[in-house]
Amino acid sequence: MGNAGAAANGLVAGRYRLQEVVHREVNRVCWYGEDTACARPRLLTQTQLPVDAGEDVSRWNIARIMRTSEVVGLRCPGGVAAVVEVVEESGTLWTVVEWIDGMPLGELLDQHGTFDYVRAARIGLDLLDVLEPAHGDGIAHGELSPGQVFVRDHGGVVVTGFGMAGVAPPVLLGAPAYASPEQARGESGGSPADLWALGALLYTMTEGRPPFRDRGRPEATLKAVERLPPRTPRRAGPLAQTVQGLLHKDPRERLTGPVVRDALTRIVSESSEAVHQAVPPPRLSARRFAGGGGGGRKLGRATLIGAAVAAVGLTVTALAATGERPGVDSSLPGPGATASPTGSGVPTGDPSEATTPSPRPADPTTSPSASVSRSASASPSASTPPSASATAALPAGYRVYTAPEGFAVALPKGWKRLSTGRADDLSYRVVFGADGDPRNLTVTFSTRVGPDPVAVWRDDVEPSLQQRSGFDRLGAIRATTYQGHKAADMEWLDQSDGTRVRTFGRGFLIGGGRGFSLRWTTPAAVWNSPGNQQALKTVLETFREPLD
Repeated sequence: MGNAGAAANGLVAGRYRLQEVVHREVNRVCWYGEDTACARPRLLTQTQLPVDAGEDVSRWNIARIMRTSEVVGLRCPGGVAAVVEVVEESGTLWTVVEWIDGMPLGELLDQHGTFDYVRAARIGLDLLDVLEPAHGDGIAHGELSPGQVFVRDHGGVVVTGFGMAGVAPPVLLGAPAYASPEQARGESGGSPADLWALGALLYTMTEGRPPFRDRGRPEATLKAVERLPPRTPRRAGPLAQTVQGLLHKDPRERLTGPVVRDALTRIVSESSEAVHQAVPPPRLSARRFAGGGGGGRKLGRATLIGAAVAAVGLTVTALAATGERPGVDSSLPGPGATASPTGSGVPTGDPSEATTPSPRPADPTTSPSASVSRSASASPSASTPPSASATAALPAGYRVYTAPEGFAVALPKGWKRLSTGRADDLSYRVVFGADGDPRNLTVTFSTRVGPDPVAVWRDDVEPSLQQRSGFDRLGAIRATTYQGHKAADMEWLDQSDGTRVRTFGRGFLIGGGRGFSLRWTTPAAVWNSPGNQQALKTVLETFREPLD
């Protein structure tokens, strides 16, 4: 169901190229895709219609979805996916929306496990910020599920799927386990059905499963929702009473939105751990940074892994500056300094990424290292936080990866976490890379760094780097700013497995003796290639530290 005739690299409406599946439900498949007409990333949701309803009904469905999404979007700016186009092809309805800098709640739970009740309550409040204005306009979502709620990398949620509940002929529910009892009986689902779904989502976030398990066949699952009592939540803590109040079978006895908002607000405000969390646990006190070594894949992968373990014994200050703390999983565009692009091709995971803005040409009056350094410290994207639109318009083939530690960054397709190292003081180092790609990114968080980022590189990091074979610093250590923080950049050459490699390092302070460092390492021979410089630029523009 829901994926007939669709495959990666296929075209929808002659312009949207499908890339990979984000999330699947019974009658719904969400894809990452690219709008080939403007080289922009998109999300496409594919819904299988029961019958060919004819052109008139098709036009009505398209108009309804566009109109409903627009109305709710005006009431909830940023909380509803902006619909670009709705297309019906061969009995399949395709809803194309702008890129969302986050991932579906279901995928987030699959990757990172359950949330604590405070995190769940916070997401519940974000959902109410969308649902309550829509309900005030008489609009119900009717299909709320873990696949329709995208959790942003830097906080907040975006809801997709508004307008689908009213298409004709009615489509099969995409997530029967989150349908309300009245929907299970075949009745229309109004705002009480959305509140039931909110309760089911809160249950899933804390318990790790929906209140009614998926029984394989939609009709069997719906029968259980209609007739059986929901399982009692065991891990929801003070959230349990609210969840149970939302899961009343009789919609007239269900908690209302304002009552739920008061309860969730109280849970968040009264909790001693009520701090913003950009991602679910394990959470390392949000803004932590440690420096880390740069080695690459074939640039000494074994050395990197060993260094990740050894990093635990290093001083946190050195870790912070070097970015050598153990790393975490990733699959985003390789980090990049705001270095100026120049160059000639290095593998970046997707040849189409060359369609993104090209880097500024290097100053012909300076040496290659000097020109890279200058753009790294002077580029606006390096010193100021990227705008939401800039973050959304990622190069083709890049995806935003949110680490369990809370930071987020865009990495090239195929990149993953190669190694992770941690210290008892919550410092860590994560190394990212990909098979067949000689580059790597190291993200280090340290909890004890000095007040001067230049001094950290000079006094704490460089002495250990000087012990490496062929170490040669390129230019001076440069003071700069990065996303409003004091920062410093350093570049150097050294040897790794017999290969001459080049590393750009940026360390920045986030207060309280804590700091991050980003290290981008690649073979020196391809440093100036457009693909490498694009990757470095993308990393620097998209990296986000965890929120406190």
